Amino acid sequence: MSQALQVAVIDDSAVVRKHLSGLLEAAGIRVTITASDPLFAWPKLEAAWPDVIVLDVEMPRMDGISFLKRLMREHPMPVVMCSTLTEAGCETTMQALAAGAVGFVTKPKLGLRDFLEDPGNGLVGMVRAAARANVRVMPIAAEGPQSGAKPSMAASVTGSLSSSSFASNAAMAETTDRVIAFGSSTGGVQTIEAVLRQLPRTMPGIVLVQHMPEKFTQSFATRLNSMSELEVLEAKDGDRVINGRVLVAPGGRHMQLRRSGAQYVVEVRDGPLVNHHKPSVDVLFKSVAQCAGRNAIGAIFTGMGEDGARGLLEMRKAGASTLAQDEASCVVYGMPKAAAEMGAAQHVVALSAMPAALLRLCSQGV
Repeated sequence: MSQALQVAVIDDSAVVRKHLSGLLEAAGIRVTITASDPLFAWPKLEAAWPDVIVLDVEMPRMDGISFLKRLMREHPMPVVMCSTLTEAGCETTMQALAAGAVGFVTKPKLGLRDFLEDPGNGLVGMVRAAARANVRVMPIAAEGPQSGAKPSMAASVTGSLSSSSFASNAAMAETTDRVIAFGSSTGGVQTIEAVLRQLPRTMPGIVLVQHMPEKFTQSFATRLNSMSELEVLEAKDGDRVINGRVLVAPGGRHMQLRRSGAQYVVEVRDGPLVNHHKPSVDVLFKSVAQCAGRNAIGAIFTGMGEDGARGLLEMRKAGASTLAQDEASCVVYGMPKAAAEMGAAQHVVALSAMPAALLRLCSQGV
């Protein structure tokens, strides 16, 4: 019989610590450490490291983000943030994910006790998933934006088109325009950041699905935009896919590639969950296979489950170049593993080698 997961709960509220501990214990997860702030927690952690830490953000003496950064420098381990977040707090959550948190669960401001006692609040599943994460391979998060202002895009290439202008979606066999499609999930915040920081502004347009809830994808895009030569935007319906631009699928909406004449654009629409996700990588990749074909490059990165694997296979069958992140560099080797096992990935590549591999494929033409 496998040993029960051991978890530390660090939160300044005694009520939260009590109820979260009870919820986890009822699910067969041992809570071995509780503390009201990181400074109280640190000596307990050093004495007996748990498998996962559940961490609040706003605490006395040391906030959760500062503690998380120290922890990931000195003893990398899975951390789940459990905090009360407003819309303005999305940036704080992005900072936590970029600093190495595996995931987060949002505590509501109203009805907190009911939430803490609800087995369906997502915490138990998130803790179990975090325990399987290989956080030691996470790239070191950048501390801030790159120096120097970005050159602005020319007015002629920044416009968007309405969905009514969408034309045929068949792949353009003779076009020289390339499209790159990325898909990622758990561990993807730092992974995608590490890749984009190494890509030049001359890259073909990139369309990206990162599994994230509504509102957080805007903060994700803003962070990536500040740390890359590329222009990174949360996608809107009808946005053009152009060189030097990355379009991030908005949380809670699916994104697909479409054609408008000789141009690539994105369609952003509501719809049912696909592979338990919205946005779904499969939805994006299948649309790229259909309307870009061999003019596309697809890459699937760290993440739990199989979302994107079948779409990547369709891309490969349509003539696209396809890549999957290797196991050694993945935080969670789920999505890339599924893609590799079904023959969807032509190349299995370490994260550190991914930018060079993409540049090489772009230089080969179609």
